[in-house]
Amino acid sequence: MSDREAHFATRRAIPIDATEIVRLRALMFEDMGRDPGLLDERWRRRNVDHFTARLAQPDVFAGYVIDKPDGGVAAVAIGWLNQHLIGTANQTGRVGYVANMCTEPAFRRRGFGRITLTALLDWMRSTDTRTVNLHASTDGEALYRSLGFTDPSETALTLRLN
Repeated sequence: MSDREAHFATRRAIPIDATEIVRLRALMFEDMGRDPGLLDERWRRRNVDHFTARLAQPDVFAGYVIDKPDGGVAAVAIGWLNQHLIGTANQTGRVGYVANMCTEPAFRRRGFGRITLTALLDWMRSTDTRTVNLHASTDGEALYRSLGFTDPSETALTLRLN
């Protein structure tokens, strides 16, 4: 990180950050080619309500953000903990999930994604979580792999129930 970027620090997101997190979430979906028409005001309100409630659950849900100098959020990493069955490889049964990684375009290529994700992973480690999953976009895959994420060792399948 350059001296110019050194003053940007990550912090734990709080419920009041929900509106900015949703703004970045919509940007993330647009960057992924999702239909912007689906990201309407109703969608945004529902997401603000969701993030406001979830960020008030600090034992199982966390977001890490970097603030913009003029107000608002420049970057975000969101994740949560799920309780799975205790297995042989995962003695706690806790599994982390990373989602909603986004950096505002004007702040990209400064390491903000790495900074926020590292803070989120540190929080997960502090809860004795040893397995973390995510779904990578093409743009994010190199970052995730550089932090140690690998292809699943078991076949992952999905069933969409109607």
